[in-house]
Amino acid sequence: MPESLRIGYIDGFRLHRALHAGVLRVVSRQEHLNRINVFPVADGDTGTNIALTLQAVLAGITNNLDRHVGNLLNALADAALDGARGNSGAILAQFFQGMSDGATALRLLSVKRFTRAVRLGSDYAREALSDPKEGTIITVLREFADALDAHVEQGDGNDLTELLRAGLEASERSLAGTTQQLEQLRRAGVVDAGAAGFVELLRGIVEFIDSGSLRDMQGYRPSEDLAADAERGVGEVHGAELDLTHRYCTECVITGTDIDRRTLREQLAEIGSSLVIAGTKQKVKVHVHVDSPAQAFLIAEGFGTLSSQKADDMQAQSMTAAAHARGVAVITDSGADLPDAELERLNIHMVPLRLHFGDRGFLDKVSISPREFYEELSGSGVHPKTSQPAPGDFRRQFQFLSTHHDAVLSINLTSKASGTHQAAESAAARVEGGHTRVFDSRTVSAGQALVAMHAAELAHAGLDIDAIIAELEATRDRTHVWGAIADLRYAVRGGRVSRGKKLLTDVLRLRPILTAKPDGTISVGGVLVGKQRMVEKFARFVGRRLDPARSWRLVIGHANAPEEGARLRELLVARVPTVQVSWLVELGPALGVHAGPGALVVGAQDVSAD
Repeated sequence: MPESLRIGYIDGFRLHRALHAGVLRVVSRQEHLNRINVFPVADGDTGTNIALTLQAVLAGITNNLDRHVGNLLNALADAALDGARGNSGAILAQFFQGMSDGATALRLLSVKRFTRAVRLGSDYAREALSDPKEGTIITVLREFADALDAHVEQGDGNDLTELLRAGLEASERSLAGTTQQLEQLRRAGVVDAGAAGFVELLRGIVEFIDSGSLRDMQGYRPSEDLAADAERGVGEVHGAELDLTHRYCTECVITGTDIDRRTLREQLAEIGSSLVIAGTKQKVKVHVHVDSPAQAFLIAEGFGTLSSQKADDMQAQSMTAAAHARGVAVITDSGADLPDAELERLNIHMVPLRLHFGDRGFLDKVSISPREFYEELSGSGVHPKTSQPAPGDFRRQFQFLSTHHDAVLSINLTSKASGTHQAAESAAARVEGGHTRVFDSRTVSAGQALVAMHAAELAHAGLDIDAIIAELEATRDRTHVWGAIADLRYAVRGGRVSRGKKLLTDVLRLRPILTAKPDGTISVGGVLVGKQRMVEKFARFVGRRLDPARSWRLVIGHANAPEEGARLRELLVARVPTVQVSWLVELGPALGVHAGPGALVVGAQDVSAD
């Protein structure tokens, strides 16, 4: 765009195009931003979170495109609240909310009105934080607003092009100064990642104004910047030190009629850190670091209706960020009943299934434990429903992992019993680069856990993704699962079994055993006769199917029946001397919602060296 061309106002269409350019720039820079992420937690996901937040913003305004800039800003702020991810994403959402409130009734934004809207956005962003820290994105937002004010006061108040250039220059200086404002940044020798994300947004906008075309932005790849990072050692910055005050980055959206944000802030501040409360009295985005997401969600429920709950394990993310090596990341869904120690040792990432007791929603194994689930299942008059994670849940994890690894492999619940596999495939198709693959475990529970563990072991051994998948094709056929149901009433409640069949099994004193067929179909694979000594009978049933000439490893799951699970493990290890290793785990809701309390599951994997 020629320097002589002046822009006197911005309308909805111009705002949309400018933001589009800025978002493209940030998305292309997310790996760099992840690399320099050390504050507030060195979990290496700030770039991914800002990119996802801004992509949600772009989708929201594209679907509500309006020349009226106030209307478009309203749509932008709403999309930002719904799509905000991470600390910096929530702060940006509140920045956009302030801009929206400052321009709601305006069809056009002049230079002066744009400047006022930015100032209000900066103020909103600072007020959203319970403990604002200088040297972060709020510092750069404030100094960006200061620069715009100064530019207008100097009499240069008729050209948005020059205004934004002045704002960008000030923001770049402010960003450079963050290194000395926070001790974590100074020790690492980096700038604040969240602040850098905002500056990249501004750079993309100004570059678009200068070129007048999005085409140049579409192909933007900052390879030269990443090479410079490598020379400076920035690639090894994140995760260099891990100081997790709280483990889970927890978020939700609250909708209501008159949300008391001050009281909400006070209650959440008592249990967490890095608290951001963004939004309005009708809709609030909560971001907080806590050890108990369930407690945070319970507090939030007292202020309105919850949606968009998520809780990311920052310990797992930090382990990924600190690993430095690329390789293959392994992720699964919570349908896999994994031993906790192996989950952490192998750094397997997990996307939780969603669980609903009436109008109350939970994240499986995150905001409700298996024990709590079975207690609620036994005592509640409402039978729960499980649902697969939304594609967005997978996409957020895939996108984060893909910036730290050469490839990502998702091991999912059998596609014959759940839409989880399809949701993962849908998400993988939207992750740039095509290095995310989805593998159908064709099994459930303990069987799925064994497949995921083997995949992670192969990844740790250095195999590439094609070699891992080829190995898993064979491993899957050597992995078996059986589940003994103590009481069919829960399968009847869930509509999986008719009352007539339950009555028949009760009369005949039969207990069905479920199994996964080779094609992934879950069906009845046998029965136990009689109501007594279920554990011993089930051990004999499974033991007869484990060839003693082969080597095995076992995962035994129990549905709130730890003594029976331990006894089953003891009997199987004694009966099959070639069991190399075994684990006892709690059976999660994915199968437990139908199997009910008292159910027992055995996953067995043939690990013989052929």
